[in-house]
Amino acid sequence: MARALPLSTGNDRMITSGLPAALLLLQAAPGGGGSIVPIVVQFALIIAIIYWFMFRPQQKARKDHEALLKSLKRGDEVVTAGGIVGEVLHIRDMTKEGAGKALEDRVTIKSAESRLIVERGRIAKVIGKTGAAATTPTNTTLDS
Repeated sequence: MARALPLSTGNDRMITSGLPAALLLLQAAPGGGGSIVPIVVQFALIIAIIYWFMFRPQQKARKDHEALLKSLKRGDEVVTAGGIVGEVLHIRDMTKEGAGKALEDRVTIKSAESRLIVERGRIAKVIGKTGAAATTPTNTTLDS
């Protein structure tokens, strides 16, 4: 017969932090039937933490981005998802009276000497609001 292995590893000093001790206290009594309530509470807390720190900020950022795209106007300077920087020239609504999505509208932008038509939903960010690009001087020199 094989002999039993000793439980001690030679290091009698046990280092514990607060979390493992708390988890040990949450365990069911060894002789009783046990309760599933602590496990359910732990899973509920984990799900709540994941929702609060991961999904909620993503939803908020998406709603803010959609609101920014819906407020897009002629003259705004934008950056597309492909990295093209341009100025909005025209916005063509593709939806019928209140139906459909506004993110499928076609936006004509001017980048350098080219005019491009992109979907409103493919605009990544708005750099400058209406008229900001026209009033800012591009080349400034200092007179000494």
